[in-house]
Amino acid sequence: MKLLNFGTIALGSAGLLFFGAFSHSDRANSYASSSNIKAAKVVARNELVSEKSGASKDSKSKKGGQVVEAGAYHLELVSEKEANGIHLDLYLQRGDNHQAIPNAKVTAQIQSPDGTQKNLNFKYDSSGKHYTTLLPGKATGQYQMKVTADVKGEKVNGRFSFKQ
Repeated sequence: MKLLNFGTIALGSAGLLFFGAFSHSDRANSYASSSNIKAAKVVARNELVSEKSGASKDSKSKKGGQVVEAGAYHLELVSEKEANGIHLDLYLQRGDNHQAIPNAKVTAQIQSPDGTQKNLNFKYDSSGKHYTTLLPGKATGQYQMKVTADVKGEKVNGRFSFKQ
């Protein structure tokens, strides 16, 4: 009798384990949907943080270049290959109304694909309302660039990368 009761309990437990092992497909689906909800919350939180930090909602490219929102400033870099090097245009603007800032001292530290470092000074082009410089050389590959702008004593930094 004890053996029969033990066998029944063992068989019932094995059956529950068997059915329990194959019934987790709905749990996997609920996990995937909860992961999507968490991802949406993270995106919403990041948007909220960018709004609170004063970053412009309109951080899209106006000139076809790379955009960096740095505090209250909008920086956009456009690079074009030329015969004697790479022509660089930097648009330094206020983040709220995208008004050009003409009286800044703008410099760049650039690392070429071969690892060499160059420091360049940008000059303001009043007709185009942007800063411009020429990076001499014809190395092809990925360039890394750190831009520093001094706007009335306030430092504005931006990092860009581009391929040529």
